[in-house]
Amino acid sequence: MTESQEADRARKDVPPPHGGTDERSTLLPFLGYLREAVAAKAEGVDPRLARRPGVPSGTSLLGLVKHLTAVETHWFVRTFEGADVPMPDLGMEVAEDVTAARVLADYREACRRSDEIVAGCPDLETVSARPAGQAHVHRSLRWILVHMIEETARHAGHADILREQADGAVGR
Repeated sequence: MTESQEADRARKDVPPPHGGTDERSTLLPFLGYLREAVAAKAEGVDPRLARRPGVPSGTSLLGLVKHLTAVETHWFVRTFEGADVPMPDLGMEVAEDVTAARVLADYREACRRSDEIVAGCPDLETVSARPAGQAHVHRSLRWILVHMIEETARHAGHADILREQADGAVGR
């Protein structure tokens, strides 16, 4: 396969997961699919372009990934598990000394930790150890999973647009 053909293949969208036969085996693959879509948009882009805001609000590709890393930690580690960790910075500013590779590695580690927490909980009805969110209430693991699918999907769409603005890359 030529380099051009490989590049074309890499740009093609990856179909969504087939899903499972129950709630857990449906929700988790969809969340993983969306997480990987976000990571794929931030990989391989010039680090200067990944940091550049694509909209007046200042949102950048790396900023989105940093934000989603914090959201994973907030909902799964701090809120659901109740770990004694500080409230993560949900902002989208990435310090100049933090590399794109570090931002992506942190995101993947946060997702791995979130998956570990979910795997350790046998019942999606289990409620969080801490109240959280604007309503400041305890949420079920089911609610957190659905919220994370919604949050990640919304930002995956933003990442699509930011990546296309950055270097013209489209598709997954």
